[in-house]
Amino acid sequence: MKAIFAVPATLLLVYRAHSRKSLTPAGIFAAVLTAIAHAVHPWNLPFVLLIVFFLAGTRVTHVKENIKSTLTLHSRGTSGGEGPRTHVQVFANSLTASILSLLHAYQLHTRKQAILSQLVPGKGSGNIEDTGSLCFAWGGDLLVIGIIANYACVAADTFSSELGILSKGQPRLITSLTFRKVPRGTNGGVSAVGLAAGLMGSMVVVTTAMLFLPFCREGTAGKLGGGPEWTNNQMRTLLLGLTAWGFLGSVVDSILGGLFQASVKDTRSGKIVEGEGGVKVLVSSDAPGTHTGSEHVSPQAEIKAALLHGEGKDAVEQQGTGSAVAEGDASSKYDPKDKHRRPSFGDEKPSRVVENGWDLLDNNDVNFLMAFSMSVGAMVIASWYWNVPFSVYP
Repeated sequence: MKAIFAVPATLLLVYRAHSRKSLTPAGIFAAVLTAIAHAVHPWNLPFVLLIVFFLAGTRVTHVKENIKSTLTLHSRGTSGGEGPRTHVQVFANSLTASILSLLHAYQLHTRKQAILSQLVPGKGSGNIEDTGSLCFAWGGDLLVIGIIANYACVAADTFSSELGILSKGQPRLITSLTFRKVPRGTNGGVSAVGLAAGLMGSMVVVTTAMLFLPFCREGTAGKLGGGPEWTNNQMRTLLLGLTAWGFLGSVVDSILGGLFQASVKDTRSGKIVEGEGGVKVLVSSDAPGTHTGSEHVSPQAEIKAALLHGEGKDAVEQQGTGSAVAEGDASSKYDPKDKHRRPSFGDEKPSRVVENGWDLLDNNDVNFLMAFSMSVGAMVIASWYWNVPFSVYP
């Protein structure tokens, strides 16, 4: 993308994120790096998809924000709702697309060099377009499919999460054989409103991609790196296929979250507790439904908690001997100065329990796993459908 467009757009993105507190300072830095990785691509497509995802994602995040904040609880005990997104959240959604964008930029550079090598000095106009083309051909450029699929899936997931929670009815757990009802904000909880919103998010990204893709047109057939003009049927197949794939991505994210991400419920209010920055929520290891099986707090958890000021990954209550309760001294069990006391009521019942899911991944892990697997999956399917080798290099 030309710097005359990319630089002002990136600065405006930074200003908007800072003024509206959509991103933390580290999140803004991560967003700038991501923008650069997309802007070095010769096409406008990757950068435009990034901007559309950011603007659309932040827009749906703020839809009825005051209502959504009352539907869940923050891990610190305050009202829930989405706070500024961190650098981890930025990379979870865009790292796969950034890598694919850089790889495809290199692929186009290699193609351009091959075209330039065919130019004969003194013959013709010397214009690269007379000999070859960098257009998007039917049956090629698998990396482009991966880039679009990444943003279609993460947009569908964002729309589904942010708008689905506003559904009038309770969501149902997608990983439950009985599709039991669960509290709003539960990982793996789905609703008709959320599914429809996910489809809309995928459509927004894929429609944008169709507008900015440099399709091969009449006159590119036979040229080096070019291809025949796209037919209406081929464009329709690409549009519907990628839209459906993006929608499927939001469903896969729900399944992964319902299985491998613990949803922690506050037993007093019945609401789901959300960790700041998408990290895990602290819960006593002996609380009902806990699947951690250990009271050890990993170094990764401490680092995450320190950086994000939230409750770290793999974090569970550690019952240290230094704060052990002396027998008969019941009052010290509830000493607020004791950092290792269990979150519980006076009757020893825990105030937080795991609603569902194994405590293996946090929300950022699930998002990255979904985005990566769905992007690669889309490329594999396109490779099979087009009968072209699955390779990132020409």
